Amino acid sequence: MEWVSKVAISGAEEQLMLVLGQVKASKVLVPLLDISMAVCLIMSVMLFVERVYMAIVIAIVKISGRKPGTRYKFEPLQEDLEQGNLAFPMILVQIPMFNEREVYQLSIGAACCLSWPSDRLIVQVLDDSTDPAIKTMVETECQRWASKGVNIKYEIRDNRNGYKAGALKEGLKRSYVKECDHVAIFDADFQPEPDFLHRTIPFLVHNPQIGLVQARWKFVNANECLMTRIQEMSLNYHFTVEQEVGSSTYAFFGFNGTAGVWRMAAIEEAGGWKDRTTVEDMDLAIRASLKGWKFVYIGTLQVKNELPSTFKAYRYQQHRWSCGPANLFRKMLLEIIRNEKVTLWTKVHVIYSFFLVRKIIAHIVTFVFYCVVLPAAVLVPDYYIPKWGAVYIPTIITILNAISTPRSIHLVVFWIVFENVMALHRTKGTFIGLMEVGRVNEWIVTEKLGDALKIKPVDDAVKAKPAATTQQQRRFKFIDRLNLLELGFGCYLLFCGCYDLIYGKYHFFIYLLLQAIAFFVMGFGYVGTFVPSSSN
Repeated sequence: MEWVSKVAISGAEEQLMLVLGQVKASKVLVPLLDISMAVCLIMSVMLFVERVYMAIVIAIVKISGRKPGTRYKFEPLQEDLEQGNLAFPMILVQIPMFNEREVYQLSIGAACCLSWPSDRLIVQVLDDSTDPAIKTMVETECQRWASKGVNIKYEIRDNRNGYKAGALKEGLKRSYVKECDHVAIFDADFQPEPDFLHRTIPFLVHNPQIGLVQARWKFVNANECLMTRIQEMSLNYHFTVEQEVGSSTYAFFGFNGTAGVWRMAAIEEAGGWKDRTTVEDMDLAIRASLKGWKFVYIGTLQVKNELPSTFKAYRYQQHRWSCGPANLFRKMLLEIIRNEKVTLWTKVHVIYSFFLVRKIIAHIVTFVFYCVVLPAAVLVPDYYIPKWGAVYIPTIITILNAISTPRSIHLVVFWIVFENVMALHRTKGTFIGLMEVGRVNEWIVTEKLGDALKIKPVDDAVKAKPAATTQQQRRFKFIDRLNLLELGFGCYLLFCGCYDLIYGKYHFFIYLLLQAIAFFVMGFGYVGTFVPSSSN
């Protein structure tokens, strides 16, 4: 029997080598792989040059001390003896929310505690909730703050047209908004410090060319699980490098949709909020910049918020964040090219750096090259894979990203494989946006957990559930956690890694097997925080 099994294995091995030999001799597959490899290497170089350029700019900014307060006039606002509180501009604070049971009190409370003359501040809660119980809780919270003397308005709509953009646009139509000079926007899980307005509004008051002041995000639940730590690494790079570079060079960057203050005149001149994509914030920012408005990013001003800690919520968020920009690029490319108010270099920056490299190529090359083309290349005998493209460039890019979060450098391997898995969804979203098909306008609000994970007493009825029912629920939970797309690519990478381990020469199997494990872990749903169903 042992001799028979050896013969069978030997026969299978010969068959495999025969098939791979035919693949190498193919006049279609190998040339296709050559083209794919060449395109991926070109995209890798483009991304590499962009990252190195931003690293150089950041180094210059740090060395020269080019802070927002030195580039623009900034003087703290003080009460005037003659004008009194009229020396302070009228501020509107908008808080859009949708069924935010766990966090609505955080943002409302933080907004109502902002340090600003009470007669020069209006807090507007835009509640699109569909759950009557949550709407009642939010309205009650607004009434509670109103009883304390806060000028707070609770606004609802009879539809959700335009989602967040529609709510913000509808809120600006209220009669009391006409007297406001600036509008601060906070999502439901954001908690600004009391001095937020005192650190942002002076830029708008003393610099009439500035249309937007953006603050940085501070993640209150970064330590909740490995997935949130990895998100922190990626977002820290976005804020400390991408936003800073845009602010320091072209006075342009994408509005993050929250934790920022807009000049009302800039919103109006840009055409107001539009719901044509799922990135209404970026849409407004680009239209405002094309009108000549400048943006300021304050990296030292941080606003607390929550990262999505469940894999399902994170996937939906990343689909929106990748699909929306690609779709906006499709819609605005000609408009940017034809614009006559901004310089040619600004157009190049917006089209090439901001959109093409960061929002499209970065997603595509990460997935296609490292999860499709590179694994396929190891299956072709003696196929040449340039180390400078497969090893050196991604290593440098990884280092440049990791130094933005020094405390998590030891997690860099986890960050690499996790980001490559998420690149699958970002690439899919990018192509959906570019082709404007399928889920292009899908908007699913990112779930916030707030205090939902704190230990709660177990109900006696739950304790008394029969074992059979519990086992059945566990089975359904496991099925619900399965992600077939990730599992499929996990199998593909596992096969490629095992083949390279046996026949390869360049040790790519180390990466391939690690990446396969990452796909399997996320495919089986063992990532992020697991939140028990409320029905259980």
